[in-house]
Amino acid sequence: MTRIFSLLFLASVLLACNTTKVVNKVDVMDLRTVMTGSFDSSLQASVKEDYYNIVLHMEPIWLDKPGNWLYVEQAVAATADEPYRQRIYKLEQTGTRKFVSRVFEMPDPERFIGAYDDPDLLNVIGPEQLTEREGCAVHLKYEGEGTYRGSTKKDKCKSSLRGATYATSRVSITRAFVQSWDQGFNAEDEQVWGATEGGYMFMKQVKE
Repeated sequence: MTRIFSLLFLASVLLACNTTKVVNKVDVMDLRTVMTGSFDSSLQASVKEDYYNIVLHMEPIWLDKPGNWLYVEQAVAATADEPYRQRIYKLEQTGTRKFVSRVFEMPDPERFIGAYDDPDLLNVIGPEQLTEREGCAVHLKYEGEGTYRGSTKKDKCKSSLRGATYATSRVSITRAFVQSWDQGFNAEDEQVWGATEGGYMFMKQVKE
C-alpha cells in the first residue's frame, strides 16, 4: 500500500511539472494577441483627476511580411481623431520567456490616422521606411497567466520633449489591460513630464 501511495505521489508531481511546462510555454504570437485591441483609461480618469481619458489602439499589420508588427495610436478621448502618438512596434522573442518590443516612427504619420480600423492603409510603406527609436525598446518577461512586464533600459531612450534628455517606460500587459508609465527626465535625473503617481491603466474594450 505504501508503495502504491508513493507511485501515485510521484505521478502527481510529474503531472504537475508537465502541466506547468505547458502553461508556461509562450511565444511571440501569444504576446501579439494579448497586445492587440482597443483600450482606454476612462475608469482611471473617473476616479483620479490628474489622469486623462486616453484611447489606445494596437493592431497587427503587414501580415504578409516577415516579423510581427503592430500599428499603435494614442489620443485624448475628447479628440480621438487627433492622435498625439503614432508608432509601429516590432515584437521579437529573445528567450524562452523574454521578448522585446522595438519602437519605430513612420514617415508622414498623419496619412495613417485611423489605420487600426484599416491596416491596409499602411501597405503603401514597408519596414525599410521606418526609423527606429534607438534605446527605446521595451524588454518584457512573461510571468505566467497571460501577463508580461518590462521596461526600457535605464536612460537609453533619448528625448528632448519639455526639457527632457531621456525617457523611460514601464509596462505591464495582461489579457484585460495594459498599464504604461512613461516619464521624461532632465540631465539632473529630475522628472519633467509624465505621470507622477503611477502608470496609466488602459482597460481592454470588448468589441460589440
